[in-house]
Amino acid sequence: MIRDPDLLQQRLGYRFSDSALLQQALTHRSAGSNNNERLEYLGDAILGAVIAAELYQRFPSASEGRLSRLRASLVRRESLAEIARTLQLGEYLQLGTGERRSGGHRRGSILSDALEALLGAIYLDNGFDACRNCIHEQFAGKFDALDEIAVLKDPKTRLQEYLQAQRRPLPEYRVLEVSGESHAQWFRISCEVQDARACTGSGNSRRKAEQEAAGMMLQQLATEPPRER
Repeated sequence: MIRDPDLLQQRLGYRFSDSALLQQALTHRSAGSNNNERLEYLGDAILGAVIAAELYQRFPSASEGRLSRLRASLVRRESLAEIARTLQLGEYLQLGTGERRSGGHRRGSILSDALEALLGAIYLDNGFDACRNCIHEQFAGKFDALDEIAVLKDPKTRLQEYLQAQRRPLPEYRVLEVSGESHAQWFRISCEVQDARACTGSGNSRRKAEQEAAGMMLQQLATEPPRER
């Protein structure tokens, strides 16, 4: 039995003015010609734009390639299907008899397409801002998870991204000292950045020493006055 779509609208945090748009968004092509395929096309485009803009704001030092990878991770089928399952979207879908008997209301591809169709329908119903607000609401947890991943990135990567965002040359790492036996060496390494005082780090591997030096450099750069571009 298909559930009352009013419950879905409550979960979405959005109520349609035109109920016909909601009905179309929930209709799979197996159930008729007035289905959600065109709305899916529209929702997919809007979702991509909203996600791209949010990532651009959240990660000001990220390269174009990294932004593209982050966006792809958020809009991939599995990610959309996960949100659709949280909304229990499958319980509201109009499917053909064969599709429903084969478990179509649980299939990831159908769920992700229906979620995009819903976004397209919201856009047609009440404009871009309403659609964007809904996307932000549904993707909030996934955005926050990306922020946590960014914080956990190693210091060398964060330093490189910071300098690239500032259009400054990349850091240079110099070995200052290697001590100890070959099986238990200790490294002291300098991290040098243009127009900044060199920072040093140490550790029982070159990598660990470089990471410590990069972390020290990040702390130093965080206290410097803004640079003119």
